[in-house]
Amino acid sequence: MARDLLPSIGALVAFESAARHLSFSRAAAELHLTQGAISRQVRELETRLGLPLFERINQRVFLTDAGEAYRLEVARILAGLSAATERTMASAGGAEVLNLAVLPTFAARWLVPRLPKFLAAHPQASVNFAVRNEPFSFTDVPLDAAIHFGESTWPGAVCEFLCIEEVYPVAAPTVRDRFGLTDVAAIPRAPLLHQSSRPTAWADWFAAEGLPTAGAYRGSRFDQFSMIAEAAVAGLGVALMPRFMIEGELASGHLALLTERPLDAGKAYWFVYPEARVRSRIVRSFGDWLRVEAAVPASPPAGV
Repeated sequence: MARDLLPSIGALVAFESAARHLSFSRAAAELHLTQGAISRQVRELETRLGLPLFERINQRVFLTDAGEAYRLEVARILAGLSAATERTMASAGGAEVLNLAVLPTFAARWLVPRLPKFLAAHPQASVNFAVRNEPFSFTDVPLDAAIHFGESTWPGAVCEFLCIEEVYPVAAPTVRDRFGLTDVAAIPRAPLLHQSSRPTAWADWFAAEGLPTAGAYRGSRFDQFSMIAEAAVAGLGVALMPRFMIEGELASGHLALLTERPLDAGKAYWFVYPEARVRSRIVRSFGDWLRVEAAVPASPPAGV
């Protein structure tokens, strides 16, 4: 590392703030400095880099192309440094911190209700959550592990099987009674509720039940399962839901299963962590606990 090329943290912070606001005065207010101090830090940075980061036009500042590219990198680095500092401070006194990427509905409806058991067994541990819906590079973000839905492929990471996803058609009792949904063959008569990222789910279910798929795409669409669950409880239609996500609604009677025959969604949930963290005590402890909670079999089902 050419340390003599590294600018000061103060200069990078001043530049990032000015670049984000496109205003030296607003950066000064944010950082509790004078506008002159911000200007001086930015000029010193531009001198070190040998090129302008800002253009000054009619008493306004704009980023140059190089400035915009540099802003993105500096923002990422400062965010990583801040997160690393927080993690180190959080580990004071022997505490163990797990920074976990989660799927929002899975976390809210399955993981968080069970988490007190893990924390009771590991009183020195704490778990921080960050929402990530897609795989990412662990080298680029300050996260230790992830809950992933899909295939067991994640470059540079270990994927441990948790459970397959089986979905069931469910509806509020009022919808079930209104449309006479005591037989699955009647389900196409009712409004269908769709998960936006799984546009073929109802068509797959219709096909598995031997029903015509022509009407499988009609109905309202929602970004998250939690929204679909609320819509189903409100009586807006029939939803295809993983059973573990609606345990509370089924127990309370707000939703009812329309059949006990699930549809295997063809994908699974995985506990994922970077290969560099394979010996991490908190990662191993959390992964072992997850497998117990998910009642993981000795080996994943064939085809998963």
